Amino acid sequence: MTTVDPRPLTGEPVALDLLNTRWIREGEPADLFAGAFGLTRVEGLALWLESAGLAGRFRADAPTLIHLLTAREALARAVADPADESARALVDAVLEHGRIRPTLSAEGPGERAEFDDRTWGPAWTAARNYLELLGGAPERIRKCASEACVLHFHDTSRNGTRRWCSMAACGNRAKASRHYARTRER
Repeated sequence: MTTVDPRPLTGEPVALDLLNTRWIREGEPADLFAGAFGLTRVEGLALWLESAGLAGRFRADAPTLIHLLTAREALARAVADPADESARALVDAVLEHGRIRPTLSAEGPGERAEFDDRTWGPAWTAARNYLELLGGAPERIRKCASEACVLHFHDTSRNGTRRWCSMAACGNRAKASRHYARTRER
């Protein structure tokens, strides 16, 4: 099994990292869960769970993948149009499969996620993370400014002006394109 994550952008908050399991590769749509890159669909899920830090908590199996794809679609619609009531209903439907239980431990108050069906765990975790991002700074949930890119990121820059998923990829292409346009005008 390929152990290198083929995605161009990883390490975003779980909700956005799930959205970034679909990207554009050499001008064509790519999907970590589509059974490509030498990975089966479930192996793609296992790779994503590992990358997202969820591998020890949840199993990579077909039911988990189905629920995660449901969450990915719901989140994609909600991020694309936060005013879309049907998208919000889809996210809410995912959230109905889990809850937060307050706990008290030797370290003090805490929380624990509980699920009616553990195969909903990663999907619920991603949807819950989206709520946390909305509760913090929703204006910092962004799609890459490149028209040829479909990736999303959480802008953690000090002044909140990040535009590209990656300066090394999309940002550099945009700068090179502007430079070429300027030199052509002369």
